[in-house]
Amino acid sequence: MFSKILIANRGEIAVRIIRACKEMGVSTVAVYSQADKNALHVALADESYCIGSAEASESYLQEERIVSAAVLAGAQAVHPGYGFLSENAHFARLCRKNGLVFIGPGQSSMEALSDKAQTKKLMARAGLRVIPGTDALASGEEAKQAAAKIGYPVMLKACGGGGGRGIRRILGEEEMDEAFLQASAEAESVFGDGSVYLEKCIFPARHVELQIMADEAGNAVCLGERDCSLQRRNQKLIEEAPSPAVHAQQRHQIMEQAVQAVKKVGYTGVGTLEFLLDGEGNFWFMEMNIRLQVEHCVTEMLTGIDLVKWQIRIAAGIPIHYRQEDIPLEGSAIECRINAGNCGKLHLLHVPGGPFVRFDTSLVAGTEVTPYYDSLLGKLIVHAGTRAEALRKMRAALCELVIDGIQTNIEEQLRIIADERFVSGEYDLTFMGNR
Repeated sequence: MFSKILIANRGEIAVRIIRACKEMGVSTVAVYSQADKNALHVALADESYCIGSAEASESYLQEERIVSAAVLAGAQAVHPGYGFLSENAHFARLCRKNGLVFIGPGQSSMEALSDKAQTKKLMARAGLRVIPGTDALASGEEAKQAAAKIGYPVMLKACGGGGGRGIRRILGEEEMDEAFLQASAEAESVFGDGSVYLEKCIFPARHVELQIMADEAGNAVCLGERDCSLQRRNQKLIEEAPSPAVHAQQRHQIMEQAVQAVKKVGYTGVGTLEFLLDGEGNFWFMEMNIRLQVEHCVTEMLTGIDLVKWQIRIAAGIPIHYRQEDIPLEGSAIECRINAGNCGKLHLLHVPGGPFVRFDTSLVAGTEVTPYYDSLLGKLIVHAGTRAEALRKMRAALCELVIDGIQTNIEEQLRIIADERFVSGEYDLTFMGNR
C-alpha cells in the first residue's frame, strides 16, 4: 500500500479522498489555487502546495506543477478525483514518467479509453450495442456531412469530456456551425482538449449507468446500475439506484455484458459504463468514464462498498476479493446534488443527520463560493429499505439542510422529488424540459 498520495483536485471530492486515505493510514498531499488557500481539503491534508492562480487553467489543469508537487512531497501516487485531469492520458503518462502511480486505469486501457469516440469502437467489438457515431471531427462542415448520414437529431460531444460538459444537442443543419464552435471551446476550457465527435440522438430515453471494478488479476464485478435521467442541460441533478425502469432480468443481462466488456478491453480500476435505455428496453452504450463518478456515493450507500478505497487498493496491485454474487444490491439509494445559485460567503451550515443519511461537501462556515469552478456545493444521499421510504427520508433531509448566505437549489429539489412523475418512477430525460 502507498504511504503518501497527492490529490490532484479540489472541493468535496478532494475531501472525500483525503478521508478515505486517513482511514487507510495513508498520508495526503493537497494542491490548491490561490482562491482555495482556505479550503477544507487544504486544512485536512497532511501537507499542501499552491499551484497557481484561481483559474483552473492556471492551477488544477497545470500538469507539470502538480507532478512537481507530488515529487517534492515524496508521494508514491496521484489521485485525480473526477473532472480536471482525471481522464487525461498525457497527465497519466507524465505521472508514470516521474515514478508516480496514477490512481486510475492501467496505461494501455487509459490510452485506449480516454477518447470517447475510440471507446465506442472498442465496446462495439466487445459485444455492446453502441450508439451510431463518428470519430473526432475537424470542422463544423465535416460535422454537417456526418450528421446528414446519421440523421438528425444528433449530439456533439467532447472526445475527452465528461460531467455533461462540451455537449450540444442539434436538431438541424442550421444549428451545427455555432454548436460546433461552442462545444469545442467549452471542451478546450474544461478538459484542455477541444476535439468533439458526433453521435445519433436517442431521445426520449433514460440515462442508466453501470458501476464496475476490475483488477490486474483479471477479476471484475459490477456493482449495479444508477439512473441519472434527472438532468438539466446535460447536468445531472438527481441519481438513484437501482433504476425504477430496469427489471431483474434486464439488470442481470446488462451487468453480465458490462463485466465481459471491461474484461475484453483489459480495463483495470473503478469505472462506469453509461447507456441510454430506450422505450423498447434496449441498452445503447454511450461512453465509459474511466474515473470515479460524482455520483459514486449512491452505489456506496446501496452496496456498502467504499469505491475510493478500492480505487486505491487496485492501483496498489491488491486484487478484488468480491465475487459477483457477493455484491449486495438491497434497498434504494437517492442522491440530490446541491448547487450554488450565486457566489458569496457561507454564514451558516446545518447538515441533516440520522441513519443512512450522508452529505458529501467541502463547505464550512466562512467558505467563499467563487465563480472559478463548478457550482456543486455538496451531495445529499440517503438509503432506505424501499424507494418510497428513501423518498420520505430524502424529503426530510432536504428540509433539514441549511446553507445560509448562498442561494441553492434545495427548494427545487424538494419540488422534484414530490412530483408525481418522479414519485412513480416513470420519468426520463425529458423531465426538466430538455428537448
